[in-house]
Amino acid sequence: MAIAFAIYFLVGAKQPLYTGMAYPFIAVAMIQIIVGGTVFFRSPKDIQRVESMIQTEKSRIQSEEIPRMEVVMKNFEINKWIEICLLGVGLFSFFYFSDSSLWKGVGLGLAIQAGFMLFLDFFSESRGKVYLEYLKSII
Repeated sequence: MAIAFAIYFLVGAKQPLYTGMAYPFIAVAMIQIIVGGTVFFRSPKDIQRVESMIQTEKSRIQSEEIPRMEVVMKNFEINKWIEICLLGVGLFSFFYFSDSSLWKGVGLGLAIQAGFMLFLDFFSESRGKVYLEYLKSII
């Protein structure tokens, strides 16, 4: 959706504010597609791998899957702070630059995308915590 909005902003709106919003919309959307696609295509194999561990080699849960998930959870914390910083930079740019400028649009687009990513990562992190607790409970 962000790419569709960005294309409309670049082709249809043709105003500096909207053009500025298009750049972070496209950049962050590409990151979302790459990360989301990677997780989507990797997940079935991960599920199969962990189910196999649970059935045949529970010790590998302790030695492999729990440490992997602890790294994932640390990365969520790092991502959260990056997203909060980007949200702050975006809001600062939006309020600092003059009306309808390109940079004001970049700030608004960055704030929207960073806020959206922060929102989505909150749910991903919550699911990760539940999964990690489950893994710890079965060993």
